[in-house]
Formats: sequence, structure tokens, C-alpha cells
Amino acid sequence: GKPTLYGSLTRRGLSAEGLPDIAASEGFVVGGVTKKSILVSCPHENVSTKFLAPYTTFCRIHQKSITCLDISSGGGLGVSTSTDGTMKIWQAANGEIRRLLEGHVYDVNCCRFFPSGLVVLSGGMDAQLKIWSAEDASCVVTFKGHKGGILDTAIVDRGRNVLSCSRDGTARLWDCGKSACLGVIADCGAALNGIAVGAADNSLNLGMPENAPSEREVGTEGKILLLAREDKKLQGVGLQSRQPMFLFVGSDAFNCCTFLSSTYLLAGTQDGNIYQLDMRNTKRVPEPGTPIQVIHRSGAPVLSLLPYQDGFIASQGN
Repeated sequence: GKPTLYGSLTRRGLSAEGLPDIAASEGFVVGGVTKKSILVSCPHENVSTKFLAPYTTFCRIHQKSITCLDISSGGGLGVSTSTDGTMKIWQAANGEIRRLLEGHVYDVNCCRFFPSGLVVLSGGMDAQLKIWSAEDASCVVTFKGHKGGILDTAIVDRGRNVLSCSRDGTARLWDCGKSACLGVIADCGAALNGIAVGAADNSLNLGMPENAPSEREVGTEGKILLLAREDKKLQGVGLQSRQPMFLFVGSDAFNCCTFLSSTYLLAGTQDGNIYQLDMRNTKRVPEPGTPIQVIHRSGAPVLSLLPYQDGFIASQGN
């Protein structure tokens, strides 16, 4: 809610140690400079940021913005999608392109490796979900059923089942072996921007399924599906039961969500809020529990969240 503060950094030369001598404009202070980092603070606002030099830059993989990427569990391969219309698999060590994955019509929105690291799941604006072989770039399976572009995916356990969410307002569970839809987990009437699946704490009541689950459903028991909705709502659904667990209303459209643990979750909104919630305290569906905390660093949209060590990493649109 405050006006943005602008400043500049100027390099004045080299210090005796061979490090750049950097001065900041009024209101900003350069705290420390190493060969790989610059620490800049704004004492008046009591904030500081450390700018880190990249270890490596891969300039030749894509020609335009990168919209999504993932690294295989072993760390050897990367997969990424771009607004240049391509999806590529590359070596994480040196950025050497290994495979070009072609088959989606229009933009590919999301890509991720299965736990094996040999297979990739992708979803596109063509409403198709595809599974690819990282070894020969063939498209092994195409799932059709969504009526709008797919915006996010999730993999259940080792990947016999996968999940997708779409602009059509539905989240669907798919069976990879039979390439069939096992069911619509949720139909929200508003675009679903992000999903996450996680194991629930034993104290949470996940509800009972109305019909016995198909034997093709593997690993859905005891799991919660989080839905980040365009209509400012964050919803929790029992994955096997398909029963709604909680509905939390935020300040703006939810873009992304993730689990910090079996009880805590995080979700980010278009107006820059990151909500940390305790699922045990969101039971009163009409008026959910208050968040543990709301983090607001800037008004830029929160685009992705990832648990990391004791905290998390967030990316924003600024």
C-alpha cells in the first residue's frame, strides 16, 4: 500500500581486494559486496535483499520466456516449456538439449518429471494432458476430457495416477496405465490455476467416498487435493472421497498452492499475499479459520511456491 521506492547502484571502480566498489543512491545502502553477491538495504523501510550472481546461465535452450520447468529427481535432466512454443529436455549439468517434445497444439503451460525421471507429464492450452518418454521423446499417452486449457498438474505417489486442473473449473484424476479418466475430483465453476496433493494429518476427517473407488486408483487414500481458484477461494478436497473439506476466501485470485507439512499449507494470490494456513483450523466451512500468517512483500502476483528446508521459496511477478 505504499509508493514504490526507486534507486540505483553505481560502480565506482575496484577496491584493493579486486572487488567492485559500489555506491547506492539516496535512501539505499550497499552492505557487503563479494565476487558473487551484493547486499542492498533500505534502512527507512527496514528491508534488505541479497543479489546473487548466477552460477551458470543456459542461453541456448529457449528463444523466449520460460513458463515452467522441472528437474528430474536424480538431478541429471531438466524439462522446460517456453512462450517460443517449444518443450525441451536438457542436461542439467551443461544445458545441452537432449529432446524436443512436440505434439501439443498452442502453448504448453506445465511440465514435470515423474519420480522415475524417465517420463514427463505436460498440460497445454489445447486441453490435453500428455505423457512423454524422456528417452526417445515419444508421446506415450494423451488424456482428453478437459474443456479448457490445463493450468497445472500433480503426480500421485509414484505416478500410476496423475491429476490435472483446468480453466474449465474441474480437477480430474487419470489412470496412466489405461489412459482413462478415473473421475472429476472437483467442479468449481471457476478456473483452477494451481493444484497440490499431499498426505493428510491423521486428525483430519477426509470424508467417505459415495461409491467404492476403482481398483485403478492407486495411492489416493489419506490424501488431500488443494485447489487454487480464480474466484479468490482456496479449497481442500479429500482425494479419494471427493468430499470438500474446507473453503478459504482470500483477497484475490489464488495462483498457486503447496503443502509445507501434513497440517500446514501455503497459497499465493494475484495481489501479492502468501497465506499460511493450518488445515486443522479451517473446518468451519462457511467461515474458515484465520491464517497463521499473511506475508505481503509487494503487490506483485505470487506465481509459484516451493517448500525449501525450514521455509519456502516464492516467485513473484516483479
